[in-house]
Amino acid sequence: MFFYVYILQSKKDRRLYIGYTSDLRKRIKQLNAGESQATKPFIPYKLIFYDAFLNRIDAKKREEYLKSGYGSKTIKKLLKTFLQ
Repeated sequence: MFFYVYILQSKKDRRLYIGYTSDLRKRIKQLNAGESQATKPFIPYKLIFYDAFLNRIDAKKREEYLKSGYGSKTIKKLLKTFLQ
């Protein structure tokens, strides 16, 4: 089983949402269906980046890093690379 760290972008206001899950497709469907009160006002979302990990602990650490100050700098670099 893989665990995925993902970055979604709101199509409504371009806000980023970072999380991790073991079922990426299901999680995106849940968020776009408005099943999370925290993200519901900003739906729909599109997937803009994901990483796969072999265990939950590594995925959680990566998620925490991406949500940190240094992580936001990393995200900007990733997005600049992938969106060119």
